Amino acid sequence: MEEPRRPIHNLAGAIHKVIAEHPSPDQRYAAFRHKPYLSYWAARFLSTFATQIVSVAVGWQVYDLTRDPFDLGLVGIVQFLPSLLLVLVTGVVADRFGRRLIMALTVLLEAICALALLLLTLRGLSGPALIFGVLAMFGIARAFFGPAAASLFANLVPPEDFGNAIAWNSSAWQTATIIGPVAGGLLYGLSAEAAYGTAAVLMLVAAVLIFTIPKPAQRSETDKPTMQTLFAGFGYIWNEKIVLGAISLDLFAVLLSGATALLPVYARDILELGPWGLGLLRSAPGIGAICVAIWLAGHPIRNHAGLVMLGFVALFGTFTVVFGLSTITWLSIAALALLGATDMFSVYIRETLIQLWTPDQVRGRVNAVNQVFVGASNELGEFRAGTMAALIGTVPAVVIGGVGAVVVAGLWAVLFPQLRKVRHLNGRN
Repeated sequence: MEEPRRPIHNLAGAIHKVIAEHPSPDQRYAAFRHKPYLSYWAARFLSTFATQIVSVAVGWQVYDLTRDPFDLGLVGIVQFLPSLLLVLVTGVVADRFGRRLIMALTVLLEAICALALLLLTLRGLSGPALIFGVLAMFGIARAFFGPAAASLFANLVPPEDFGNAIAWNSSAWQTATIIGPVAGGLLYGLSAEAAYGTAAVLMLVAAVLIFTIPKPAQRSETDKPTMQTLFAGFGYIWNEKIVLGAISLDLFAVLLSGATALLPVYARDILELGPWGLGLLRSAPGIGAICVAIWLAGHPIRNHAGLVMLGFVALFGTFTVVFGLSTITWLSIAALALLGATDMFSVYIRETLIQLWTPDQVRGRVNAVNQVFVGASNELGEFRAGTMAALIGTVPAVVIGGVGAVVVAGLWAVLFPQLRKVRHLNGRN
């Protein structure tokens, strides 16, 4: 790996150097010059938007049926477990078969699940058992969708446009996760049938868009699957220290500093805002992330990417501490927005590194592992926050978690010198 020409004295100096010249419109929308990517982007946005509608509708419906908060936890676990249990299979499938076809078929399966929920609602439900059964199938579809979708766009744009494509992917995902729940709540207010019906239609449209993508070139393995093939994703990540460092950095930072589960406590008891305030708190990180994603689409990271990533993870922890200590509404919202903004920088760099440093023939398996790590960090991070809050209090739980993220950034700078020395995101350094 190329050594820096001049030493970097501090992270602030490295972060300052990422600011590029004002981009031209062609640079800002570089990924959309490739028509297959435009169809892909629209399909992912619609699919994610529809998934958010289903998630909100299912949560309301299950709670209406049981009035048991524990069942709300089961809604998330039932959808996450397939990604964990099938991690050795989903990545291999994405690497051995057409990713476009897998993505389209899984979105069609999601549409069928939404229609199944619609039919169950029309027939009437006395309990949540059948809903959980459909959600398990929905989770299986998402488990296969994730690695295929995360790997497909790398076959649709040239390497020099990967960063731009990742920025637009992130902005689409953040936008869908902000307005999707709002749409889901409004539609469920009309009726559960309206929510599930709308989601099914959006998913069908997404599937059609995916089928319009020309079959892309993809390097696939044709040898008979072996145990080594199944574990190739784990093996590659373990041996490629830059990828291992990037994935594990995000895992432990989010695991330690995740505070989303405690936002209702801040909205009700600490800031005394009520339900509307909870909506503001939940949307603030996404708004910050969208702003950064759009900015990154025209201002890609130019230099010292590894140091920049470590620096923004440390800032992520710092703003978590600020939020945890704040009792002022505007400061809390600003801290959450900045928290989301700094997280988007690290997400952008991590996803770009994974795509550029991973050979196409194992990209699906690596993305499958990454999907599980991201899901685990979010799920376990919320569990960590809730457990610590019950033991030592809400504010200490959030503050300690934020400090932990800062410590992790420092440790990873020492443990993964290869990651710290990564300079450019346009290829191996």
